[in-house]
Amino acid sequence: MKATYHRYLLNFKRPSGTSRGVLTEKETWFIVLEENGKKGIGECGILRTLSVDDRPDYEEKLRWTCENIHLGKDKLWESLIEFPSIQFGVEMAFLSLVSENPFVLFPSEFTKGNESIGINGLVWMGEESFMKQQIEEKLAQGFSCIKLKIGAIDFQKELDLLRFIRSNFDENTVEIRVDANGAFCENDALDKLNQLAGFKLHSIEQPIAKNHTDTMAELCKITPFPIALDEELIGVFSLEEKNKLLQKIRPQYIILKPSLIGGFKGTKEWIDLAEQLNIGWWITSALESNVGLNAIAQFTFLQNNPMPQGLGTGGLYTNNFDCPLEVENGNLWYRNDTQWQEGIFELL
Repeated sequence: MKATYHRYLLNFKRPSGTSRGVLTEKETWFIVLEENGKKGIGECGILRTLSVDDRPDYEEKLRWTCENIHLGKDKLWESLIEFPSIQFGVEMAFLSLVSENPFVLFPSEFTKGNESIGINGLVWMGEESFMKQQIEEKLAQGFSCIKLKIGAIDFQKELDLLRFIRSNFDENTVEIRVDANGAFCENDALDKLNQLAGFKLHSIEQPIAKNHTDTMAELCKITPFPIALDEELIGVFSLEEKNKLLQKIRPQYIILKPSLIGGFKGTKEWIDLAEQLNIGWWITSALESNVGLNAIAQFTFLQNNPMPQGLGTGGLYTNNFDCPLEVENGNLWYRNDTQWQEGIFELL
């Protein structure tokens, strides 16, 4: 078996704002396996400044992985415990290699095109007028669940945006999730949560920065509406550490990004622990290309979670790969009459 790795830069159609700054491009890496004339592909979706494996030796570890590909998927996963995005790329590449179609990793009613996955519509941070325009577009596109990134513009303006939505759509018509990306200060987080609660929100992701577990545990205990952990899960490697974190904080939900938490295996560990503790969860992509998004969507469908998932990021880039994934009326579909980009392996 031969393994190679390739760097690829995804270009945003328009700059996309988060509380950590504005993104114009997204770096990603691919592992390609070749054996007996067959090829498999996996995406190592690193997110610079956020991924725990954003380290100077990242490419060196990719090289090591390709040189030691003979160890196989399971042994490599254990050896790559501090490199969750590479764990995910390896899992994906091995599944791709042994699949009849290298892009159908988990055959199901979803990949047959018979069933879809409900998703939230993502509204990016930016000027008030831009955010309002996005909200109107998402509602017009048939989304019944909208996720707003907050924490980058003036908080009162963000409250005005929520007021705009709620003046037109009540909570039974449109579910609103907000994601603070850890932007609130510990000393005023509860005050902000109380102000947000008036808009009948579904949940808020990561109101304060990670690693303030005492404060986060207290917030989850007294919050007026549900809190979901996101960044808090990054860099928590062992099953014991994962269990300890959830037992201490007791969030209402956790958000699972396979590229950031150890791929399918890492995600499944979090799901099993959460369900034992009566904690809700959903899965989201983390700005991967359509290769990674496709794998995450197929895996997500098999988890049978009826909540809207966070999988609508495929249309963000000018140079993404053509693929069968299509968003329609707030649902993600796999359209078998659409082909994957011709010569995709040669483009890497």
